[in-house]
Amino acid sequence: MGTFGVVIASRNFLIIHLLFFQLGYGNHHDHHESISMMSRKYIQLPSESNIGNKIEEKAKTQHVQAHDHMMSHMEKMDPNLMIFFTTNDLKVGKTMPIYFPKKDPSTTPPRLLPLQEASSIPFSLNHLPYLLNRFSFTPQSPQGSAMEDTLKQCESRSIIGETKTCATSLESMLDFARGAFGLEDEISVVTTTHLTNLRVSLQNYTILDVPKQILGPNKMMVACHTMPYPYLVYYCHYQVSENRVYKILLGGENGDKVEAIAVCHMDTSQWSRNHVSFSVLGIEPGTLPVCHYFPEQNLVWIPKSKYI
Repeated sequence: MGTFGVVIASRNFLIIHLLFFQLGYGNHHDHHESISMMSRKYIQLPSESNIGNKIEEKAKTQHVQAHDHMMSHMEKMDPNLMIFFTTNDLKVGKTMPIYFPKKDPSTTPPRLLPLQEASSIPFSLNHLPYLLNRFSFTPQSPQGSAMEDTLKQCESRSIIGETKTCATSLESMLDFARGAFGLEDEISVVTTTHLTNLRVSLQNYTILDVPKQILGPNKMMVACHTMPYPYLVYYCHYQVSENRVYKILLGGENGDKVEAIAVCHMDTSQWSRNHVSFSVLGIEPGTLPVCHYFPEQNLVWIPKSKYI
């Protein structure tokens, strides 16, 4: 089934993913409460070497010196939140701190199961005791707790205007994406790619080339986020709203190079004022489009005919 030790790194994917629940309309108290709970539980970063920690601290210090006003606000935040920006930042030479989760090379990542195998395994909170026993985890273990949280999120009600599913196989993910766009449309998938081995999770990145817009306004997309589980599970969702998708070449101050996928939500006027992105960016709903980077392994499905 693949080593579930990667759940430690996957926790950060889950935190980032849970932020997207708040990209809907209104207050959605239940989702906000869920995010707060998960943040308290999973806010700890994956442990890295002392050298890596020192590099991260150096990156933070340098950014404070260069952008005192912005970092006086941002440095107090969890690094997982360093994914948000605005369309004003989409220009060559722009430097910003970005958090990309770092993989643990000593672990085997979970795999996406074939449909037949996935269908033979119950995926329900009601079957949690059976699932914990099947994968040899205790309810109190980090892995068992992560499994429970994933099942709860997958079974939670959708926010207004959202259509969602938790895909446990490639076939189920493709069926969901095709259903969103219509069976007559061919679809393409894009994802963030690390062009070098990631040295450190949080560092300053500079936009090296003109961002390439690959999905224009008023076009729909399906976003699929990885969830911590013994095998690969994607939380896929979409809303009918104005979005733009960009491919952005980034260069890190530590030599890392990333071809990142970012999504910009063009109309935030109906978003909850409590959405974390407004706090991170220091803006109000409806004033500027809110953009965010996608971590590696998270997918964006778009209609091939709309690919710019």
